[in-house]
Amino acid sequence: MTTDRPTLAMIADSAGVSVATVSKVLNGRSDVAASTRARVQQVLEAHEYTAQPRRRRDATRSVELLVDHMHSPFTSEVVQGVADAAADEDVSVTLSTRVSMEGRDASPGVWARALARSGRCALISVTGEMTREQVRALSDASLPVVLIDPIDPQASSAPSIGSTNFTGGLTAGSHLIALGHTRIGYVGGALRAACNAARVGGLRAAMEQHGLALDPGLVTAGQVFDFDTGLQGGLQLLDRDEHPTAVFCGADEVALGVIEAARQVGLRVPQDVSVMGFDDTPSATTGSPPLTTIRQPLGEMGRLALRTALRLADGGTVDAPHVALATQLVVRASTARPSAG
Repeated sequence: MTTDRPTLAMIADSAGVSVATVSKVLNGRSDVAASTRARVQQVLEAHEYTAQPRRRRDATRSVELLVDHMHSPFTSEVVQGVADAAADEDVSVTLSTRVSMEGRDASPGVWARALARSGRCALISVTGEMTREQVRALSDASLPVVLIDPIDPQASSAPSIGSTNFTGGLTAGSHLIALGHTRIGYVGGALRAACNAARVGGLRAAMEQHGLALDPGLVTAGQVFDFDTGLQGGLQLLDRDEHPTAVFCGADEVALGVIEAARQVGLRVPQDVSVMGFDDTPSATTGSPPLTTIRQPLGEMGRLALRTALRLADGGTVDAPHVALATQLVVRASTARPSAG
């Protein structure tokens, strides 16, 4: 007998089964073989494992939704999708920020167990990073995790949901080239972010397909996908004699910053420089001019994350470790053929 409370992972390892199987036994599920059920119950008794009280069938389940912050239109759209799906599934959602989570003086294990004790059945993380230690702690606490647009989808064993970022970049580049642009710049977020690298890669591929080369000097990056990143990157690209005639941006907010940079250096959009975004958040339609952009199905990403989290909480599995939803070109007024000058 150990002094520490055994975890489901320990029980599963001792019984030679998966954590999901142990969970099924604890919850009285019928889809477990009698011999397997007996073996698991024997290990549970040997470890003196005391299960938490079972949730009443008419009680509402709760999912933890972890975000970096709520300042981003991207995050707001995803959160709305999670909330819509939660309403359909009769599930409550508790919103918390990464700052508040990291501000607590607690190890990943303590944090995960506190979530489990509070009744959460799963966790959804929107952007940012979840460390291997955090994901492992949540698994030990029998809390499945679903990541939305993580910085590195390969850094964690948790399933993730994003979009076809490379295809989106390829589509954006093809659109600008079809208009006649050959000198194209890029402004985005952190270069180490997988989505950012994929969007740049798509743009580069589109240019190579047409016998063009992406000038490394016309690729800039900030730390986050926000207005200030676009403003600073836009000034860097546009405040020069040989400025690009078009700029593809890694997010709509970045594109709005580039448009402001163009205004500050005396360039008109799209007459002097075309600007494209990525996301198709509400700000894309209210910008001046309205943004041509690559639409991500942000609401559907949130809805799929909620449904996936509930499936895992019920002992199910995912068909693929990473799901990429299709992107789509939306043409508005911020792109045009380059001027004769």
